[in-house]
Amino acid sequence: MPESKVRPEAAAKKRLRRLEQVADIQAEKERKGVPGGRRWVPPLFGSVLLLGVLWIVVANIAIKYIPFMAALGNWNVLIGVALIAISFCLMLLWK
Repeated sequence: MPESKVRPEAAAKKRLRRLEQVADIQAEKERKGVPGGRRWVPPLFGSVLLLGVLWIVVANIAIKYIPFMAALGNWNVLIGVALIAISFCLMLLWK
């Protein structure tokens, strides 16, 4: 069965309605305050992850030389793992 022809006016109206819908969606996102790409998440995620790993490594290597790390004892591992867990929670914010 052949397709019916679309009038140019109808096609233009349909295109205009679609553009208005897209503009409404973008305006709604801006009104809600949802950032478009959340570009700040990957650098923060990587930084906190690296900080957690470095905390564990430095605590294991230099615990004799850094007094406050020696005072923390085994809590250093918990602090490092907590930083790594926080970084993975931050990763969930990335779109």
